[in-house]
Amino acid sequence: EVQLQASGGGLVQAGGSLRLSCAASGFAFDDSAIGWFRQAPGKDLEIISCISRSAGDIEYTSSMKGRFTISSDDAKNTVYLQMNSLKPEDTAVYYCAAKWDPYCGDRYYSRTEYDYWGQGTLVTVSS
Repeated sequence: EVQLQASGGGLVQAGGSLRLSCAASGFAFDDSAIGWFRQAPGKDLEIISCISRSAGDIEYTSSMKGRFTISSDDAKNTVYLQMNSLKPEDTAVYYCAAKWDPYCGDRYYSRTEYDYWGQGTLVTVSS
């Protein structure tokens, strides 16, 4: 069965770092692209980044590039999101999602492009 398990969230002080993991199973990881999204309290779902190692495709939003870094370990079918210099406004539920194709594509930022969503992991950044 298809599974995407996001983990690594928790409570961190402003200025700290966290690394989130998205463990994938039940589908062809090499033929997929993985996106990270977040949803802050009372806010819309927001794209962070997308990665497809097989296509050499990595996309970041301009607001996240520099602080957040996406990477993957294909042998472990796992995608990571390294988050540095965290701010209270980064507090959100963070989700990973899979596309059943190996390209992030021009519409990587749209939730409608993704075929399966994990349950998310909560990140809380204290001031």
